[in-house]
Amino acid sequence: MVYLAPWKVAVTLAVLLASIIVAVPNVLPRSVVDSLPSWLPARQVVLGLDLQGGSHLLLRVETDSVVNDYLDSVVDLVRASLREDRIGYRGLGVAAGRVRLTLTDPAEGDAAMTLLRAIDHDLSVERQGDAITVSLSQEAADARASNAVSQSIEIIRRRVDESGTTEPLIQRQGADRILVQLPGVDDPERMKSLLGRTARMTFHLVDEEVTAADIAGGRVPAGRLVLPVEGAGQQEAGRLAIERRTRVSGENLTDAQATFHQGQPVVSFRFDSLGARQFATITTENVGRRFAIVLDERIISAPVMREPILGGNGIISGSFSAQEVQDLALLLRAGALPAPLTIIEERTVGPSLGSDSISAGKLAAGVGLVIVTGFMLVTYGRFGLYANIALVSNIILLFAVLTALKATLTLPGIAGIVLTMGMAVDANVLIFERIREELRLGRSPIQAVDAGFSRAMGTIIDSNLTTLFATLFLFIFGSGPVRGFAVTLSVGILTSLFCAFMVSRLLIVRWLRARRPSTLTL
Repeated sequence: MVYLAPWKVAVTLAVLLASIIVAVPNVLPRSVVDSLPSWLPARQVVLGLDLQGGSHLLLRVETDSVVNDYLDSVVDLVRASLREDRIGYRGLGVAAGRVRLTLTDPAEGDAAMTLLRAIDHDLSVERQGDAITVSLSQEAADARASNAVSQSIEIIRRRVDESGTTEPLIQRQGADRILVQLPGVDDPERMKSLLGRTARMTFHLVDEEVTAADIAGGRVPAGRLVLPVEGAGQQEAGRLAIERRTRVSGENLTDAQATFHQGQPVVSFRFDSLGARQFATITTENVGRRFAIVLDERIISAPVMREPILGGNGIISGSFSAQEVQDLALLLRAGALPAPLTIIEERTVGPSLGSDSISAGKLAAGVGLVIVTGFMLVTYGRFGLYANIALVSNIILLFAVLTALKATLTLPGIAGIVLTMGMAVDANVLIFERIREELRLGRSPIQAVDAGFSRAMGTIIDSNLTTLFATLFLFIFGSGPVRGFAVTLSVGILTSLFCAFMVSRLLIVRWLRARRPSTLTL
């Protein structure tokens, strides 16, 4: 045991050197790290929400709206199918999560059932007399809801990345909830607005024949939709009547950028090939008419089409500020949410509170380090010094691993590091006490050290494995701060085992081989 193969020495020294290189950026100012050569590691441990401040949001995806939107589309398909086969009906609409209609001639029931069953295999069609109900199967509804949550997570991630927020935490919780943690965010209200907007954009023709008096009196023709108008740039204050039919969908947008037009901030957009053809057709056939751009059931712009637009490009203008234009472009680039989001939990941590937490964590770690190293020096002398060197190596290795894993350091994580410092010397204490016992039995220093390392190994591994299993369960079944504590503690256990059996043993063996003491005081 007192003999170390050259390859073990080389591996130990290589691991320590690599750990120092990876961990050093954590103690350097960000400006210095940014100036380092590109071939050097420059990553730093990511500070969690409780250390650098930011926003914590728990969002619920309104999955019921996904099913309702699908049933609304089914209504259109049912109407088209029945009209094509000249089957009379009345009262077609969505009620209580089902599509309902009543046949004018019950004798046409079998033909109607055959047509409706062919619309979608996920639909269940039932008939009672002249009444027919069409519903979505539970399995299909659950699948659509789950897919909506997955799509929402991806779109939220795009929006957060576009906003410039670094190292966000976005993860699913339960069936319909999404946890979003945004460290370092200094404008939580803007982020709430960006994440909460559905950003579903559509393009419609304005019905110029419907006047403001008609809208106020409720005299709106069928197939028309009345929506509020945003922005003082519109001459009509209030609402406009637009065709319900969507001429071009925002899903066909490929890019949107904030820019300036005639000195005013605007959003320039570009369609894909399909959207460009549709846009060209509409603008060619309707020169002189107004084209409403609708975002989340509000008209954000309604310009007059002066000439055909054939290139698939356009601009959205209005009384926007520069920040509003940037946010709108961001939302359009990221895409529309498949369902509305509701904020059900919100917490904001100020940067001053985070800096206080860091200071408290540094103080706790410093005090713990001084007490542990002082105890080891007083109790074990030279061997205690070697244990302290191994302890410092353990801390460096721990931060290197956390940096390499892109782990997020939280306040509970700092508690895990402080606990790791105490546990790291436990292995050395067991080894040194075993060496003392062997010396009392009259063994030589080399025999005592050999027996101390070999016979204490089983106990050390057993005790650390039980703790490691506990931290794994904390990580699997815990969430948030609990998982941060589990990560740092589990990594600390593994690094402390390495430093106890490799670093401290290397130092002790090198000293024994160099000095060859006849007696050993421990």
